[in-house]
Amino acid sequence: MTGTAAPLLRIRDMSKTFPGLKALDGVSLEVHPGEVVAVLGHNGSGKSTLVKILAGVHQADPGAVVEVRDATGEPVAGPAAREGLHFIHQDLGLADILTTVENLGLGATRRGRALAPVRGAAERRRAQRLIARFGAGLDVTVPVGRLSPAQRTIVAIARALDGWTRPDNVLVLDEPTAALHGDEVQVLFEAIRRVAASGAGVVFISHRLDEVLELADRVVVLRDGRVVAEQATGELDHDTMVTLIAGRRISDGATADPAATRRDAPGAPVLTVTGVSGAEISDFSLQLRAGEIVGIGGILGSGREQLAPMLFGAQHRSGGRVEVDGRELVADDTRAAIESGMAYVPADRRRRGVVMDMSVRENLTLPLMRPLRRRFGRLDGKAERAQTRSWMRTVGLRPPHPEQPLKLFSGGNQQKVVLAKWLRVRPRVLLLDEPTQGVDVGAQAAIYELVLAARRDGTGVLLCSSDTKELVSLCDRVLVLKDGRVVSEVPRAALTEERLVRDELGLQVAGGHIGTNGPE
Repeated sequence: MTGTAAPLLRIRDMSKTFPGLKALDGVSLEVHPGEVVAVLGHNGSGKSTLVKILAGVHQADPGAVVEVRDATGEPVAGPAAREGLHFIHQDLGLADILTTVENLGLGATRRGRALAPVRGAAERRRAQRLIARFGAGLDVTVPVGRLSPAQRTIVAIARALDGWTRPDNVLVLDEPTAALHGDEVQVLFEAIRRVAASGAGVVFISHRLDEVLELADRVVVLRDGRVVAEQATGELDHDTMVTLIAGRRISDGATADPAATRRDAPGAPVLTVTGVSGAEISDFSLQLRAGEIVGIGGILGSGREQLAPMLFGAQHRSGGRVEVDGRELVADDTRAAIESGMAYVPADRRRRGVVMDMSVRENLTLPLMRPLRRRFGRLDGKAERAQTRSWMRTVGLRPPHPEQPLKLFSGGNQQKVVLAKWLRVRPRVLLLDEPTQGVDVGAQAAIYELVLAARRDGTGVLLCSSDTKELVSLCDRVLVLKDGRVVSEVPRAALTEERLVRDELGLQVAGGHIGTNGPE
């Protein structure tokens, strides 16, 4: 009945104006029973604003109409209308200080249970069963703030679907796969398909266009707050969607070839890691040269997520040596790492990469204030503003408002600021952890260009990513981790997505079993 039954969700003429910004401009769309509708667009196109209005976080401008209907086509009014919409937000909406058990209990409270602490073995077993539906094994009794991004996403998904028995509902997912690996994505997709097959409607927001082609029935494209295209997925391919999103045919950063952009061979070693251990990492060693991009691949739990923060001192290192330009760094000391010339772009930019309530200017200049100081420590405001404007032009920040709080920018523009603030200090070593997670294809291409430019300037780049296409696109070589150890080193000449996936999963390939005999 997709597309023919009365819509479960109908939006008409939805607009939203923030100070100095028209985030949505007359948006209209429908979601029918059994249908998965993908909403696409650049970061800043209005996708997240649309979701937040539906969730009641923001209020639409006057004139907008939002109708929620049941499976018979009858409008649902009052609190029941809001109960018919279920959300997984980009920021997940989890309470970091609470455990998985307690976060799931908050969801149960909203369904009518008494407001009381969640305790007991029964609740723990229930939480473990819910999480196990998504193929995840995690400790449900630790605060979710200590979980990896992928594990946090799975908790949010479990909470959204917990106890959902009505078919005439709409599930809205805002970038649910941003931190998930291939197998985890497929588990989520199966859950979404089951939800749609029951007669529910699904709104799916993702920057991963291949996922959209696989999952969605219909695509709605937003650009600058307006709907610019609406087509059945079967009528589209990857390149067409990129063109619709960008408004023009752009060079996809995912096809960049580092060999074509290299002018010189890598230089002297800038980062030497010897026998580093801690958390899920065991006896990791690496030599990174100036002007080289080395990738770190591996599935969830391989140790890939812990490596960059451990080298930077943001996570405990129990053993081994880390040296920058021959200078050994004290373990667990981020200040020493920064002073040595190391910079770190974390996977979770909102919680660890920037200060969201500060302006673009304040975030950009925060890591290095000394050159902006006059005599007696006074800040040279004119010089600070000039540098801010220069870096906004360099990274293509939109809108170019230096005094606007970073929290009002899209995810892609936030990530540009995180990268720019570290590139401004001209680091010797740049640690990147999932640098394009949750950004659109346009922002991705811009970030790739910035990374390649840093490489050309002589920075050594360590790129930790779950995106095999990204690793193949950017890296001179890739080290694959499994169970905390390097199981293969893939040179540029042999670097393909298929090879990386096989190495990460330990599959059989010609010549033997990957992942058992150590680095090649």
